[in-house]
Amino acid sequence: MIAVTFDYGQTLFELDTGMLARRVAERGANVEQRALDAEEPKAWEAYNAAKRSGEAGFEAWGAFMRTLLERAGVHTETRRGPEVARELVEWLWSEQPGKNLWRRPIAGMEDLVRDLAARGVPLGIVSNSEGRLAELLEEMGFAGYFGIVGDSGKLGFEKPDRRIFDYVADGLGMRAADLVHVGDAWAADVEGALAAGARAIWITDRPDTDALPAGVLAARTAKDVREALRAFGVPV
Repeated sequence: MIAVTFDYGQTLFELDTGMLARRVAERGANVEQRALDAEEPKAWEAYNAAKRSGEAGFEAWGAFMRTLLERAGVHTETRRGPEVARELVEWLWSEQPGKNLWRRPIAGMEDLVRDLAARGVPLGIVSNSEGRLAELLEEMGFAGYFGIVGDSGKLGFEKPDRRIFDYVADGLGMRAADLVHVGDAWAADVEGALAAGARAIWITDRPDTDALPAGVLAARTAKDVREALRAFGVPV
């Protein structure tokens, strides 16, 4: 049997940039939502670079958020630049467990997860998060689909460390080699899954996906993820 695991952020739910702009305003700073949307790809590049260099937790998350806010031009009435972004990032990180910014549903993903669950496919979450992901899934109405949640904030290790894939596989009564992992971050999700012996579906908008490693398929939308799962032999 094949089990399917999902990353959480940018896979099931994406960064709510409108909420981020509102949260920044609570601290007396300003940033435009459309600028945040435009700069997200560069921020994810910074995140992947941080993961490849071995950074984890706040360091990797902070690399993403600092890049995003700085490039989007966050400022106060009297200040702008890295110092403003750094202070906001530290505050946002402290707020993240209770007010997670990744809560905008990605089109089609709940239908896909529901269909997999209805067909008896074992499902799990493998996510670099802050320790309260199970509660967030409950809040978002997703908790009932998943047999186990691998939350790095609770476990003390995170993707691409294979231990988080092994933990979730074991919780599903499977081996890591039996997993197909779905996620958006190349370093954390794809390289992590392959190192654990799993296969991966990489959610990406990049056009250059013709020469991916064995065991990796690319997908742009939930429909593409569904087709990739079928290609891997998952009934959906």
